[in-house]
Amino acid sequence: MNDKIMKAHLERRATVYLRQSTMRQVHEHRESTARQYALRERALALGWTAEQIDVIDDDLGKSGTSTHARDGFERLTEDVAHGRVGAIFALEVSRLARCSADWHRLLDLCGLADVVIIDEQAIYTTRDHNDRLLLGLKGTMSEAELYWMRLRLHGGQTSKARRGEYAFVPPAGYEWDPGTSRFRLDPDENVQRAVRLVFERFRLDGSAYGVARYFDRHGLQMPVRCATERELRWGPIRQTLLSSMLHNPIYAGAYAYGRKERRLGLVDGKKRPRSRKLPQNEWKVCLRDRHPGYISWEEFMTNEDKLRQNRTNLNAHQRGAPREGSALLQGLVLCGRCAHRMHVQYTGNAQRPIYQCRPAIGARVCSVVPAKAVDEAVVRLFLDTVKPPEIELGLAVVHEAERQAGDVDRQWNLRLERAQYEARLAERRYKAIDPDNRVVARTLEREWNDKLEAIEQIEREREEVRRREKLAITNADRARILELAKNLSMVWNAPTTTHAERKNLLRMLVREVTVSRVEVPSLMTRVQILWQTGAVSDFTIARVEKYSARATPSKATAFIKESFADKTDEWIATALNRRGLRTGRDLPWTRESVRRVRYSHGLFSLPPKAHRAAKDAAGLYSAHALAMRVGVKTITVHQWVRRGILQPAERGSRGRPHRFLVDDRMLEQLHAEKQKMKDRRVSACGAASPRSPT
Repeated sequence: MNDKIMKAHLERRATVYLRQSTMRQVHEHRESTARQYALRERALALGWTAEQIDVIDDDLGKSGTSTHARDGFERLTEDVAHGRVGAIFALEVSRLARCSADWHRLLDLCGLADVVIIDEQAIYTTRDHNDRLLLGLKGTMSEAELYWMRLRLHGGQTSKARRGEYAFVPPAGYEWDPGTSRFRLDPDENVQRAVRLVFERFRLDGSAYGVARYFDRHGLQMPVRCATERELRWGPIRQTLLSSMLHNPIYAGAYAYGRKERRLGLVDGKKRPRSRKLPQNEWKVCLRDRHPGYISWEEFMTNEDKLRQNRTNLNAHQRGAPREGSALLQGLVLCGRCAHRMHVQYTGNAQRPIYQCRPAIGARVCSVVPAKAVDEAVVRLFLDTVKPPEIELGLAVVHEAERQAGDVDRQWNLRLERAQYEARLAERRYKAIDPDNRVVARTLEREWNDKLEAIEQIEREREEVRRREKLAITNADRARILELAKNLSMVWNAPTTTHAERKNLLRMLVREVTVSRVEVPSLMTRVQILWQTGAVSDFTIARVEKYSARATPSKATAFIKESFADKTDEWIATALNRRGLRTGRDLPWTRESVRRVRYSHGLFSLPPKAHRAAKDAAGLYSAHALAMRVGVKTITVHQWVRRGILQPAERGSRGRPHRFLVDDRMLEQLHAEKQKMKDRRVSACGAASPRSPT
């Protein structure tokens, strides 16, 4: 027994710690693994029993640069701190730690708990200053050795990358050609078309969300290359995948290396590896026109600027991507007072949009302008300005619609071809097996049936998309497209046109819109439009204050005043709704809203009874009219309805009263019921009167 191993050490456990940096080393460098497991025999030779020896191999395939994700090392240090370990066996110092801080922390624990450290050559006690000095030097050299190895490896990688010959996992749409040491386009036509469609839709929609929405609406899939297996898999498109594709310069034909920087950082007080994207001027290697690209370098830079403008979470003064809000000038409006970009805010229950200027977070509001009036004025000028050539534009729109529909249909056809190939491959595998080998034949038969079911599912999904999105354009559709192309206003006001599409149309011609509040000689809003051509349009519009904006439209007020003399409130409300007029709050008219407008204009007197008791155009009485006809109160009519004496011909709802069809026989019955009510009241009064003295 060595004189450094005491009886107290032998009474505690001996821990054999194993570690290799990567799983590739575990599989390929098996001798190192065997040498580490052999340390168990060394522990037996030094006096520990087999029951006292604990082998920790949880960290095989994990780096020793930090304690992150090293469960075995955490368990080792916990056992040392609780005094359960008498000796630690390791092949060398680097197996325990490649970081000086972690290594010295372990040495401190071993010194406090009186734990010896043993490798293949020697035994060290951390309470001996000479041994501790030697262990400290070995730990420092182990950390420096890791730095030297990494420096040599990364230097070789960078040198090879400067020539554009260093191979890494290519993105979807490319393959690495070892013969030429360059990327080449994926030979799969389906993959190429899917990648090209992404950049084409971004060119049209202007946002990654719009591209994802297009793929999802048409049921299209996107190839993704698995980094571990390096094979393509198809699935629904994801926002993260779209972002990485649009930011990747490889699709622009450029060989780029070193676009990210990885280093350790503190996360919740612990060291964690972190990654940071570098700006383009800090990339280690960027070789343009190195291989065929899906887009040009100029388009890639334009896309980068567009994506940067779409991000409003970092800078509130960016334009942002067109969204579905009703404020059509979102991202285009500048404050005429301080020149800052104004953002959109929706206020009130009706979500009324306003343009608000707040120069900084927490600062006072500089200016507020209602959005509706400004939007309408800019849109009118936009529609009057845009006068495209009708025939050429119509034909171009038809061809573009047919081309886009054809692209979607081709994607579905290619997906179906891929599924059919996989089914034929499964069929050949099934037919190649010996039929008597039922164990294998059943599995292959099930796989063949699954592939055939996948084909049927794809065909059903394709037909559903073709029906919903009208991918097959008929002659009637072409005629309709030509008609719409001649009339931009019709396209603009179509219910199928979304607010985001209207905003994209505006941004094609409008660069910025500056709005300023004018107080004298009257309340006005000055609007200055900077077009994409550099021309400027300058005009003013009347500014309506908050309460005036909610006022009843003058046409509706005039109609109420004209009709009040001989029409009921219910009739006026129905007529206003039929004419498409709305209240000041943009709501449909009801009897109560008509009455409020009457009272606000001093129309308190009721119309003549003869008119109130008249029938409507369908020959039906309202409750008020019927009450006037019979000579009772309106509440009496409602009581007759509840008691079942009177049945309405049209049952009403909120804002729409009951309607009654009354003939002579019904009138006689109602008059008789009225007389009964009068007789009951007389009898009740007589019974309650005091008796006269006899």
